[in-house]
Amino acid sequence: MKVLITLTDVEPAVRLNAALEAAGVQTAMVSPMDDLGASVRRENPDVIVITGNLLDAQTLHLVRQQLWSGAAVLGLSDVGDPGLESRLRALGFNEVLAKPVPADELFARVKSLLDRRRLAEETGLYGGSEAVRELLVKVEQMAPVSSTVLIEGESGTGKELVARAIHRLSPRRAKPFIAVNVGALPETLLESELFGHEKGSFTGAAERRIGRFELAHGGTIFLDEIGDVPQSTQVKLLRVLEEREVTRVGGTQTIPVDVRVVAATNRPLREAVERGHFRSDLYYRLNVLSIYLPPLRERPDDIVLLVRRFVQEFSQQHDREFRGISPEAMQAMVGYAWPGNVRELKNLVESMVVLAHGREIGVGDIPPQIRGGNVAGRLLPVHVGPMLREGERAEGRELEFIVRSLLELKLQVEELRRKVDDDRTHLANIASLTGAGGGGVGMLAGGVEPPAELPKASLVTITPGMTMAQIERAAIEAALRETRGNRRKAAEILDIGERTLYRKLKEYDLPLTGFDSDN
Repeated sequence: MKVLITLTDVEPAVRLNAALEAAGVQTAMVSPMDDLGASVRRENPDVIVITGNLLDAQTLHLVRQQLWSGAAVLGLSDVGDPGLESRLRALGFNEVLAKPVPADELFARVKSLLDRRRLAEETGLYGGSEAVRELLVKVEQMAPVSSTVLIEGESGTGKELVARAIHRLSPRRAKPFIAVNVGALPETLLESELFGHEKGSFTGAAERRIGRFELAHGGTIFLDEIGDVPQSTQVKLLRVLEEREVTRVGGTQTIPVDVRVVAATNRPLREAVERGHFRSDLYYRLNVLSIYLPPLRERPDDIVLLVRRFVQEFSQQHDREFRGISPEAMQAMVGYAWPGNVRELKNLVESMVVLAHGREIGVGDIPPQIRGGNVAGRLLPVHVGPMLREGERAEGRELEFIVRSLLELKLQVEELRRKVDDDRTHLANIASLTGAGGGGVGMLAGGVEPPAELPKASLVTITPGMTMAQIERAAIEAALRETRGNRRKAAEILDIGERTLYRKLKEYDLPLTGFDSDN
């Protein structure tokens, strides 16, 4: 790690340089007479400390450039004005301290920026918000031990990325990291996937199969969507966690496994425990260490940094040269609620980088539902807040889940429609082959006319007086109509496991076929 220090104000620069060198940090000092931009390109620092003249044109130009390179910038201001500090942060400074600054405080701030940069590079967890800083601290604290970790957060917040970060910083980093989406596996295959099976143990078992726990021996196993595990498997999973041994399906021999378990869920397990859908003993065995990932709408400060990183990443990946994103476009991005969280943001940025006409992403490259002031958010008839934590009430959780699932489908359809429109623009000669785009699922309060661009046949109307069961049944029927009866795709839209959907079909006495599909 390297720190570049400007000599605009010699005294704090020299003191900081001496303290950093004593701590083993590589440093470089730049005279005010030197070309600051050239020095930065030559030294490629991780942190830049500007000791004065923060509003100088050359300084501000450098800060804007560093927003794309990812280096943190700390400035020492001659004026202790909170308003000035706020403006400088808006321009791209990560930290602003008013002089005089005690030597130990300055060193601690720079060291903190270095540690944050190192962790971000090692884990891939980027962000400037307090929530991300706390997350990085937790990951670093949890990584060295072998305790089980439970990660809670909405879909798209990066739960698997956090699990991989914990593994990457742990003593198990040289061993396997095995990720299993247990919610996507049929109940009949789940135990075989997790624990393995012996040859001939069931029809189709032509040979012995090694389970995921055995494959992860010495390393980490990530169990995603743990809340969808059926009760029968929960009992066996609890035994594996307690005894640290597995028995293959159809076998009698117990096999010791040394694995660290990291589990994740997009809905609160405590509520599932209270309803009797999830075993309390398994919940407490999983919830030894816990991490909550807040949705992107609760940390808008991270949007700017993530957009810049994704633009840079996809520009290199697709060999597209971009200067960046216009202030108007960035403002529209920050003002959007991002129901699909970081996954939605990343996919959108890649799409814009590929399809944008100029070297700078402008507001015209952003889909209407985003630049239009969060239109999607206004369609919600209820508030979609953060996941419930211990002690909070669970009322309305089912409705919130249905609303979010339907909204995510609507966004997917709108993204498809936008891509089709772009194809028409760029490939006019095959416009007749693109079609009009499929339907989508939206949600409106009763009696409210839906937007003209949404196909009304696919809407779900929620009216006062409807029970939760009626709402859930309507959402399931809409998802099945949207996917023409494909239960796997419908389960993905509703963000539930396929076997959960199958159980709901039987619970609501819905036909297993007959939605315009052979499935």
